[in-house]
Amino acid sequence: MMKRLLIAAIATTFAAAAFAQVEPAVKETGKAIAESTKQAGDNVKAAVSTEPNKSMDKAKAQVHKAKARVHRHKAKKAASAAVH
Repeated sequence: MMKRLLIAAIATTFAAAAFAQVEPAVKETGKAIAESTKQAGDNVKAAVSTEPNKSMDKAKAQVHKAKARVHRHKAKKAASAAVH
């Protein structure tokens, strides 16, 4: 009985540690996808907009692209840290 309890405690500890390492990578990947989606939406809006709004939408798309790049870099770094 005591042996089973010990095995369960160890398994729970390892599972929690693994989740703690993977969680940042998953969060950053989600943020990168969200920013990429916003970028695509702003590019579409820019394509069908008149000139004053078009340049503003293009600028927003560039900001989203930059944010997505940062989040992808953080996700890659977190995933690398979780593996090593």
